[in-house]
Amino acid sequence: MGTPKPSGDALAQPTRHRLFELLGELRRPAGTEDLAQRMGLHPNGVRVHLERLREAGLVERERTRQPRGRPRDMWSVAPHARPGPEPQRAYADLGRWLARAISPTARSLRDVEATGREVGRAMAAGAEAGTAEEAMHDAVASMGFAPTRRVESAGVLTYTLCNCPYREAVRENQPVVCTLHRGITRGLLDAIAPETKLTGFVARDPVAAGCLIELSGGLAEQVADALPPTGAPG
Repeated sequence: MGTPKPSGDALAQPTRHRLFELLGELRRPAGTEDLAQRMGLHPNGVRVHLERLREAGLVERERTRQPRGRPRDMWSVAPHARPGPEPQRAYADLGRWLARAISPTARSLRDVEATGREVGRAMAAGAEAGTAEEAMHDAVASMGFAPTRRVESAGVLTYTLCNCPYREAVRENQPVVCTLHRGITRGLLDAIAPETKLTGFVARDPVAAGCLIELSGGLAEQVADALPPTGAPG
């Protein structure tokens, strides 16, 4: 058995941090599908994060036999889990400080968006979802934005971001942080659905949230049949 990886490193990723918190709140073993449904993510991606938490010694897996099919994985917080002192606090502080240090000039914002685009392409490399739209949705959700989605009658797919995980950094320098996020979105599309166009990126107050990502072609066409247009009978 290999040496467990540092728990703080495992919890630095927002989705894993929330999964660990969720298991603690449930106070009982939970299946992969159950956790994925509660998180609004694809089970395949959740399974990858749970395995990473297991490698770090933070959660345990028990496989239970089913009358039919493969055994079911049940996850729970490890009895001696030591997640460390609030790793998210350090990352939040670092984000605020870096945002404060960057002046939002036209040139720096171009560089920030280009960097974000590289980050988005790298993030997409680990996508586990079945369809391109699932991969895109899961990538946005894994960052902590709690997205909802709808298809407009004009063929535009809109993600409404119901949470801003970077609100503290945004308060320091909204142009820089939101430009970075726009670049990440473009990078995700480059890798997941290059035929999709980013037609709108509306930044709003980070506390109220509700930022919009609007897409046309590609992903919008893919989900047009699955999600009824806004205003259509449910």
